[in-house]
Amino acid sequence: MRKWLFLVIFFLILGGIFYYVTFGYYSDGTRVGSLVKLSRKGYVFKTYEGQLMVGGMSDGTGTFNSTTWDFSVDGDNEAVVNALNESQRTGQRVSLHYEEKFFKLPWNGDTEYFVISVELIPAPNVPRQVLPTPQPELQAAPADTTKAI
Repeated sequence: MRKWLFLVIFFLILGGIFYYVTFGYYSDGTRVGSLVKLSRKGYVFKTYEGQLMVGGMSDGTGTFNSTTWDFSVDGDNEAVVNALNESQRTGQRVSLHYEEKFFKLPWNGDTEYFVISVELIPAPNVPRQVLPTPQPELQAAPADTTKAI
């Protein structure tokens, strides 16, 4: 009887660890950028895989630095997929809230980063500058040089 109780407890602990590693995460955060690619991939388990262009200035040279960040989206999360498709269609920047998993498992996606929510960032409302239109210069009548002073 003790042997069976020990085995049941052992398998419950093992199952709990497997569940935590599969569905748990050890990090979360937010990344902002422009969506470059979103595709649905997988032979058996379909997930959405995407790339976000995260730009910035380099420290030393002051040049523009363009890097891409790969992420996965669960195929069942339709709200996130629809928001990403809208962003890609309109060219809006997005803020992606993600969770970083312990391992990438075949049924979860190709990356360890799983997007759980999306916020579309509206374009800044910059007032349009109206440049003054050039006015034609008024030309003075030519001086009459035939008159004596």
